[in-house]
Amino acid sequence: MNLFKYSLSAVVGVVVLASSWAWANEAAQNAAAPQHWKPSSLRVALTAMPTGDVVRGKALNTQLMCASCHGENGIAPTRNWPHTAGQKADYTYKMLLDYQSGLRSEDERSKLMLAAVEPMSDQDMADVAAYYASLSAHEVAAKAEPHAEVEKLVRRGDPARLITPCASCHGVRGQGGKAAAPALAGQSEKAFIRTMTLYKSGERNNDVNKAMGQFAAKLTAEEIQQLAAYYHMR
Repeated sequence: MNLFKYSLSAVVGVVVLASSWAWANEAAQNAAAPQHWKPSSLRVALTAMPTGDVVRGKALNTQLMCASCHGENGIAPTRNWPHTAGQKADYTYKMLLDYQSGLRSEDERSKLMLAAVEPMSDQDMADVAAYYASLSAHEVAAKAEPHAEVEKLVRRGDPARLITPCASCHGVRGQGGKAAAPALAGQSEKAFIRTMTLYKSGERNNDVNKAMGQFAAKLTAEEIQQLAAYYHMR
């Protein structure tokens, strides 16, 4: 009888322990899950962004090895990484927050960035962002006339497909807009195509209210390539 009670107590103890572990593990995962942006939460984060120090940001670009991928002057040495020269400070700051929280973890490049950003403070991120914003955007020597259809997509969108104009968020010259909408002028075509493809597939979802995901989902692969060429030559 005593053996039975002991066995029953042991079983109950194991079940309770397992249940507690499962609950704690689930709670930890939920607590660690990155929160998706809403207009209000992004506004709060950008309002709290420290004033960036350009000189310190330039030093951090080298010290933290940012330059190894994005270049000493924000011009990526290969097409595999985006140019950061001339990028809006609020966009860069938001991206670094996204990497640090794990909200951006869509591919191996994101995992490298997560590791790079992990030790950075908010001030560090603001300083690096300020440095990139102080630089002139990458300029492409050869200028080509944009295709009429892509120009229409940029300036007027496509009402039939409920596609808003790119310019409504990113500016008529691709200079960027409000609420951390990035500058696109001079961006690497390969980086642009990869970004839009990830948004289109839903693998990247760090945009506010999934606005970019909804936009990209309606584009064809050819349109994405045309837009990449258009902004690369702005």
